[in-house]
Amino acid sequence: MVESPSSGGSPPLRLVCFELRQQELALAIADVRETLPLLPITHVFLTPPWLAGIFSLRGEIVPAIDLGVLLGLPRTAVGDDARIVVVERGARVAGILVERLRELRTIDEGAVEAPPAGLPGEVAAILRGVVATPDGTVRVLDLDALLSSERLGALAREESQPA
Repeated sequence: MVESPSSGGSPPLRLVCFELRQQELALAIADVRETLPLLPITHVFLTPPWLAGIFSLRGEIVPAIDLGVLLGLPRTAVGDDARIVVVERGARVAGILVERLRELRTIDEGAVEAPPAGLPGEVAAILRGVVATPDGTVRVLDLDALLSSERLGALAREESQPA
């Protein structure tokens, strides 16, 4: 785990880090329910390309999001190190496909900088910010913004419609 000294003002931010298309991304550890080895994912027809499908998690049906496609990158490479990061916010649960887990990081909240200018608006909207580390840049995702983004919000509205 990488530790950064805290400036004493706010509590440190603990991050679950993962790799996607040779980029390091992260979510606050409080947003992550668990991480899993890749489970069988069932593709559902007539769904958006960023929805890889659904999987069963101890009897609960969970949507699997291909974060690469959602961010405008190529599909997530599913190899031996691929994992599912299960996130939860209230009643909403989703699995995010990642290529591999990285180390946990603890950083000073003040080290998180605003997303760089020039990013597409939809991508910048789901980033909490970026953090420079000795290894490179970590892109910190904002789970609330991700789950309420226009794309995922449309899926939630479809799920809540009566049959």
